Amino acid sequence: MQKRAKFGIGIGVIVVSMACLAWLGYGESKTYYHTLAELDTLKGSERSQRMRIGGTVQAGSIHRMTGRVDFVLEGEGKTLPVSYVGSDPLPDTFVDKSQALIEGKPNAQGRFVAEHVQAKCASKYEAAPGGPNSAPNSSPGNPSKTTPTDTTQRSSM
Repeated sequence: MQKRAKFGIGIGVIVVSMACLAWLGYGESKTYYHTLAELDTLKGSERSQRMRIGGTVQAGSIHRMTGRVDFVLEGEGKTLPVSYVGSDPLPDTFVDKSQALIEGKPNAQGRFVAEHVQAKCASKYEAAPGGPNSAPNSSPGNPSKTTPTDTTQRSSM
């Protein structure tokens, strides 16, 4: 009977330890999405939470230094200075005026410390002009009659 009790206690300790680690991991992995305009309205512990913020990289604001990259994110009439300190290299599409999504925490000095940066390139996924989804050209003499369009499809990749 003592062996079963010791085994049960050992299993109980392991299960409780795993549950605690799972709870702590869940709490640290939560990330809230906020807009640049919402940052000013956050109070108390909300400001120290891990968050994601999207915006446009301000032209001429990217400064690469050893161990970090500083830039300014803008949107909704607001700007946010950001320091990227992550270990992953920045994407090739991370350039001036590109859309970016940052993830991290704000610090006490008002700068956002990002651990992850995603860059979006909307122009890469737009339809090419004159492609199959464009409006047909109408003849100058007869607006109801259409002229054939170029059937060659262009890729922007």
